[in-house]
Order: sequence, then structure tokens, then C-alpha cells
Amino acid sequence: MTPSIEEVIGYKFRNSGLLLEALTHKSYAFEQESEGHNERLEFLGDSVLSVVVARLLFDEHPEENEGRLSKHRASLVSRASLAQWAESIDLGPHLRLGSGEESTGGRTRPSLLGNALEAVIGAVYVDGGFGEASDFVHRCFLDTRGEFVETDFKSRLQELVQKRHQSMPEYTILKATGPDHDKTFHVEVSFATKKLGEGSGKTKKEAEQEAARDGLERFKSKSGSNKGK
Repeated sequence: MTPSIEEVIGYKFRNSGLLLEALTHKSYAFEQESEGHNERLEFLGDSVLSVVVARLLFDEHPEENEGRLSKHRASLVSRASLAQWAESIDLGPHLRLGSGEESTGGRTRPSLLGNALEAVIGAVYVDGGFGEASDFVHRCFLDTRGEFVETDFKSRLQELVQKRHQSMPEYTILKATGPDHDKTFHVEVSFATKKLGEGSGKTKKEAEQEAARDGLERFKSKSGSNKGK
């Protein structure tokens, strides 16, 4: 028997309606002609998570400056990290989705999973307060996290281009595909009309990061081949 979300996260809701709302995507609410879906709780959970992570990093890294702490936090609360955390508690099967999202793999879509996880964090906060929300985030995610992995590829690419050419890379949206509620953006990063990389994502920022990562990988590949000559 599949354990309930409450069993997995170790928190029993006083108001079960909050958990139900956190697990309800707007596509389901639209089809059922109801007002309750998880976007408001997602907004709240995003802020709660940011504070919890910021305090953790502040305590763990007393010697690091604001810039480095910000990069650590960005990595921990990135859409990719949130999706992995959501998968670790098997959140997908518990979501309430509209037929369109259901048929197009919404239960495994990283952006949807990440948003739902933030909504669950928000629901725990409303139901039990900041202490309970913080304990949940630590217990299920932060206490078992791996080593810090840099995810701010835009900053790294910018530093590299500025160092070599004293200029800034430029990002251009090539196209946007998919319905309005679930678009995928395709972005190219270039320098002086020279293409550096391409990437796609559910938001413009995500696509830009993927393009920057592609650009960095091409830089490394090119540098490696030059060393071999």
C-alpha cells in the first residue's frame, strides 16, 4: 500500500483541506469549476523555503560572503533541486491534475513537481507554523543533501567572457512552444554574433541557464582540444 504524503513527510495536518489544496493543480480546479488550487500556497512556500535555506547556510558557512551564500541558496532551491526532492517523497502520484496535464506526463514534469512541493511547504507553514515547516524541510531534504553543486551557469559564463573579451554574453529567445499555461522557451546565448550555446526550459531564466551551461561545456571542449594540439 502506498504511504500517504503525511506519513512520508512525518507531519499530520490539523486542516486536511490545506494539504488537498497544495496537491491540486489549477488544471484540475478549472475542470472541476472550483477555486481551490495550489498557486497561492506555492508562493508562500517559496518564501518559507528561502528563509529556511538562508538560515542554514548562514550558520554552516560563517566565513562565506553574501555572493557565495546566494549561489549556494540558488542551487538548493533551484527548480531542478525541488523536482528531485519532490521525486524523493514520491509526490507525483498524489497530485490532482486536469486531464490535459495527466495525459501529457504532468506527474513527472519537473516544473509542476517543484511548484507542488513549494505548495506543500506553504501548507505545513499555515497549518503548523514556521517551526514545523522548517523541521519538514530539514528532515526530508536538507539533512540528506549532497555536496554543493554550482548551478549558476550564467554567472560563470559571464565571468569567462568578460575575462577574455571584456564584454557580456547576450541571450535571445529563439521561440516558445506549447500552450500558454505550459510553455517551453528556447534560448540562444551569443557573443559578438558568435553562437556560444543553446538551451530550453519552462521559464526564460531556466532556458538561459541551460544555454549558459551548454556554452560552458563548449568552452571546455574547445579548450581541451586546443591543449591537445
